[in-house]
Amino acid sequence: MRRGIAASALVASLALTATACGGSDSDSGKSDGPVTITWWDTSNATNEAPTYKALIQQFEAANKDVKVKYVNVPFDQAQNKFDTAAGAKGAPDVLRSEVGWTPAFAKKGFFLPLDGTEALADQGKFEPNLIKQAQYEGKTYGVPLVTDTLALVYNKALFKKAGITEAPKTWDELKADAAKIKDKAKVDGYWGSTQAYYAQPFLYGEGTDTVDAAAKKITVNSPAAQKGYGTWLSLFSGKGLHKADATADAYAHIQDAFVNGKVAAIIQGPWEITNFYKGSAFQDKSNLGIATVPAGSTGKAGAPTGGHNLSVYAGSDKAHQAAALKFVKFMTSAQSQETIALKNSTLPTRSDAYTDKVKADPGIAGYQGVLAAAQPRPALPEYSSLWGPLDTELPKVASGKESLDKGLGNAELAISKLVSGFSK
Repeated sequence: MRRGIAASALVASLALTATACGGSDSDSGKSDGPVTITWWDTSNATNEAPTYKALIQQFEAANKDVKVKYVNVPFDQAQNKFDTAAGAKGAPDVLRSEVGWTPAFAKKGFFLPLDGTEALADQGKFEPNLIKQAQYEGKTYGVPLVTDTLALVYNKALFKKAGITEAPKTWDELKADAAKIKDKAKVDGYWGSTQAYYAQPFLYGEGTDTVDAAAKKITVNSPAAQKGYGTWLSLFSGKGLHKADATADAYAHIQDAFVNGKVAAIIQGPWEITNFYKGSAFQDKSNLGIATVPAGSTGKAGAPTGGHNLSVYAGSDKAHQAAALKFVKFMTSAQSQETIALKNSTLPTRSDAYTDKVKADPGIAGYQGVLAAAQPRPALPEYSSLWGPLDTELPKVASGKESLDKGLGNAELAISKLVSGFSK
């Protein structure tokens, strides 16, 4: 969700833009002093940011010629804030860019190509599909920092109480399991989300997507998509299936119910691992089950590949860009990624960061196991914005305020305005 969805238009903070711009400090470019670069971090300010701040201190201690001004920008505001700041030639030197934003900002010329720079000196260590997602028109505009995907997370104890020994492999199996859990454990077996990002696996399960980027065709209302969304809708009614929550606090409601043992399974990403462990149901970390999302009628199963890259602002001067490249290399090194994984329970993007210590975390090990089924997003700058119209329509559909046909028709029309030259 919050790792794959662009925020709706929000008013950019002029004060933040003015105080956090690349090369904006009056003395930061002086030859007799350190260069000060600004980093906009979009991670969770409570659970993740402290780790990044500690790494900044390590970087500054090892690089006396560079200072880093850290600014934590709420994820749901960062895309629009950066767009505004970069358009005014005053963006931060480094941005923690959601993978869906990277091609969009590259297309606008806001990001510096990193091919051949020290930031990408270890390119061969990173997962190839993650490097591919950081590329636009043959050039690389970000270094993968963390990755993620969605999985079916479940409460092993509740499943065991219902006599279920393994995670469901299809949506029909999930429905059957939910009914058993309701009978035996007296709680709902599954609670689904009405948000578009969480509905994406249902499309993949039918072999389709919101658009076919290669064919330049909008497929959100195709027969295959209708079938996928029909399955998604069916999981809001039935024995052991929690009704749809279309309120503004739905994400928190679902998460809280799961971590406290009031629902047995949800679809969620690894950014919540640390919060899982804080819940009463997962004081014993081994109680957390993690499995690939169930398959659709085609037998296919998978979820979107998400995550964040570190990208360098193309509008900074050479001194700030050089310092930014050095900083990006440090933050995405194997040692830094190991630290981030151990502290934040997020997934590294390079193979040599999956050390024995990292894989000892059952949450990380579990999500690493489902990454093979993650589906990369197409190299379409507008792709992440396509979930916006669906985020408007799907909650209405799930709560019975409009039909699935009407909702998908409305989404198709809205998407057609976002992708020029695409047929329906």
